[in-house]
Amino acid sequence: MTVTPADVRSAACLAVATLRRARDADWSVRAGALEWDCWETAEHLIDDLFSYAVQLASERTDTDVPFRYTQETPGSPCNAVRAERATGVDGLLLALESAAGLLHAVTATKPAEARAHHVFGVSDPEGFAAMGVVETLVHTYDLASGLGIDGWEPPADLCARTLHRLFPDAPVGPPPWPTLLWCTGRGELPGLPRPATWRWYGEPR
Repeated sequence: MTVTPADVRSAACLAVATLRRARDADWSVRAGALEWDCWETAEHLIDDLFSYAVQLASERTDTDVPFRYTQETPGSPCNAVRAERATGVDGLLLALESAAGLLHAVTATKPAEARAHHVFGVSDPEGFAAMGVVETLVHTYDLASGLGIDGWEPPADLCARTLHRLFPDAPVGPPPWPTLLWCTGRGELPGLPRPATWRWYGEPR
């Protein structure tokens, strides 16, 4: 049930292949139920993957690496990195692939005992890999919803490993992908109210 660096790359490859189907769509529409548009949401995902990589690379357990985070417009994500809009969706997806590759490389080369700060608890390379996977899976869900892409459902075993690592209190029994959507406030499970707030637990088990 271990989340591996290869899972980061796999999740990103699946996401990019899916999102390329909407390369000619209007990415200024809202990303599903989020307040951000699709371009902003993709940039937020890129920034997440980048931020996890540089944080783990630092092995600082007491604070975030002090990159400068800014908003382009009120209500938009606070990012340290952005994609060049003039390169279009192809450039945006290239930036996503690159950020995932960076996180893959850092998690693959750091020893298991490495630790770094995260707001949801000091974590290890597996934890940061799992965070990158869940961000990729659920934000691709948001993007697919906004862009009208049907059929986004990542592999059950990838979802199950992510749930095992980051969501120890996840319901047992329902399929992994609907459970991951429920755990991140995006889906319904029979007999359970949707969480009003949610978080993961990145601390090593």
